[in-house]
Amino acid sequence: MTDERAVVGLLRELAPQVVGVLARRYGDWSAAEDATQEALLAASTAWSSDGIPDYPKSWLITVASRRLIDALRSDIARRERENNDAALEVATAVPGDDDSLTLLYLCCHPVLSQPSQLALTLRAVGGLTTAEIARAFLVPESTVAQRISRAKQQIRADGLRFEPPPAADLGARLAVVLQVLYLIFNEGYTPGSRSVAAGADLTDEAIRITRMLRASLPADGEVAGLLALMLLTDARRAARERPDGMLVPLAEQDRTLWNAALIAEGTALLTATLGSVAVGPYQLQAAIAALHDEAETPDVTDWPQILALYTVLERIAPGPVVTLNRAVAVAMVDGPLAGLALLGTIAGEAGLAHTHRFDVVRGHLLELAGDADGAVEAYGAAMRGTVSVAERRYLALKVARLNPPAG
Repeated sequence: MTDERAVVGLLRELAPQVVGVLARRYGDWSAAEDATQEALLAASTAWSSDGIPDYPKSWLITVASRRLIDALRSDIARRERENNDAALEVATAVPGDDDSLTLLYLCCHPVLSQPSQLALTLRAVGGLTTAEIARAFLVPESTVAQRISRAKQQIRADGLRFEPPPAADLGARLAVVLQVLYLIFNEGYTPGSRSVAAGADLTDEAIRITRMLRASLPADGEVAGLLALMLLTDARRAARERPDGMLVPLAEQDRTLWNAALIAEGTALLTATLGSVAVGPYQLQAAIAALHDEAETPDVTDWPQILALYTVLERIAPGPVVTLNRAVAVAMVDGPLAGLALLGTIAGEAGLAHTHRFDVVRGHLLELAGDADGAVEAYGAAMRGTVSVAERRYLALKVARLNPPAG
């Protein structure tokens, strides 16, 4: 055993000398310093038990050099991987006006699984982070990272080319393309999930690409339906948030702030489509959005027709989120207890496990039913579940109004 203090003292003396040698030799001070630290750590263990070597400085330089060379090799390999990824993302992350659709179709290639198609497209075309994509998919962030990695590997392995798909493959990729565009739109429209400016960019980008898609497929009812849905929803943007960032629910919005031009365009598009082609989920959702936009006041909203549309939507595209929305319509037509009863049928659904929406709706219906304590509890759960500061502030205000402090 060697005196530990002697080892420490020697290492302190030699450390800057070793760093200097490596820095001069390899021209990277930071890497030399890191490698030297690793060598010092190894020496403190080895020398304490085996004794100080005859040439301690040479020992340190040899070990540190090996560490540095290993790091450089690893860095070179990493850079090569990044360059390969960049070559893919250069083709996909900043698409030109003429390449956006080609990029979408590439990301939605049939060799990729649908979850990977969605994740990759949101990353490459929408520019979303892994966390944002995870929220959009209602899955853990690690799952999205794996999907993107696998998708890129698959594209490279299959040698997929950046070119428009053949006509025979167009239909197979269109449904996923539409879903991805809607997810991008919603990510931008969700309050507080991104900065206001970035959110506006996302929704505008989704609408822009959907317009291009519509121009290329003018006879497709679902493409038209999706574009109409985006327009009719985006029309309310200016009224959904106060200057201080506080959210404004639909029933309380100043409808004079709604964009009449977007509503007119969306409504005209929907009118020209419905009845002329087979109805699909996007057309139905656009029809629901149109009914909200057409109501001059919340009191004259045609809730029975909205409920009927949700019932059809649930039949052709079932899912917990659709049922969640239908529960609100049921409550507005048949009363909050009926809505809560329907809501109870989807409690614990896996598809809602990563969203706070269930608790928001439940709180709203409990509030309508006069159950203030239950509403406060549900809003509290929603506050803990949301990552949106704007939504959290709004929910906190709801709780404060329902449960004012004593005295």
